[in-house]
Amino acid sequence: MKFYHHATGQCLAEEVALANTFYTRLRGLMFRRRLAPTEALWLRPCNGVHTFWMLFAIDVLFLDRELRIVKLVENMRPFRVTAPHRAARSVLELPAHTIARAGLKLGDQLAVER
Repeated sequence: MKFYHHATGQCLAEEVALANTFYTRLRGLMFRRRLAPTEALWLRPCNGVHTFWMLFAIDVLFLDRELRIVKLVENMRPFRVTAPHRAARSVLELPAHTIARAGLKLGDQLAVER
């Protein structure tokens, strides 16, 4: 599965793992050593995240039903928690600095290719 920035066609992640059970969402990226530049984790359903027991920082995109960005969190370090976001239906966790590198902003539309 791949995620693209709809307007530019830029690929944000080529290897996206889906976390769609209670256990896979809870575990998320815990205890992993890193997230490769082409990797991401898509938590669905989800409207808030934590980075407990993670060993690296991540960028976090909160997405609505139509995969529009409703909240951005850049460089979220280990042992942090976000407040839940009402409009979010899923969350995409990406390597740190992806938001800046791709020039993402609130309201941007993403596309997924399965």
